Amino acid sequence: MNISTRIKSRRKLLGLSQEELAERIGVSQNAIHKLEDGTTQKPRKIFELANVLQCNAEWLLTGKGSPLPEASNVEEGPELHGQYPVISWVQAGDWTTIYEINRHDAEYYPCPVKCSDKTFLLKVRGQSMAGTFNENELIFVDPAIEAVNGKYVVARLDDENEATLKQLIIEGGHKYLKATNPAWPTPIQPINGNCTIVGVVIFVGRPL
Repeated sequence: MNISTRIKSRRKLLGLSQEELAERIGVSQNAIHKLEDGTTQKPRKIFELANVLQCNAEWLLTGKGSPLPEASNVEEGPELHGQYPVISWVQAGDWTTIYEINRHDAEYYPCPVKCSDKTFLLKVRGQSMAGTFNENELIFVDPAIEAVNGKYVVARLDDENEATLKQLIIEGGHKYLKATNPAWPTPIQPINGNCTIVGVVIFVGRPL
């Protein structure tokens, strides 16, 4: 069994298409096709391939040893989904236009949960959400997620030029933005057609 056969057999065993495998390791589908038809014999992303195919990298490359990775006391990390930009709160306020962010102008981070390609990150600031979110935490915001009661949302008020982070409360047919810091001077703010929900917070990352 050569490397192309090993890759193909593991991919099919896991029920992955060539396109799905390519997406997970960050290459083109054509690159996977070349691996499986024998055109490419030494893949550059052998460890990424082995991780996605849940097998031993040495076995995948050479056929030697066990195909299954050795047991470890280190838990597998979360599957990562794409790279998304850290933007400003002003940009977030107008994110419905979908900014094209130059990779040289922004930090990008992979998202550990499934999200849309419109996802972006914000750095938490201020104290209105203290106790729920901490200053400088990174929040992943997905505009494609439905904003329902209780969700933490990034919203823009019509008379403001930037966005804000609050909890969405829907009660008795009315909508409110809630600050979770009990000491905040205006903990509840009614939404009277003067607010646009930019996106829903789907993950919080805490930089060290």
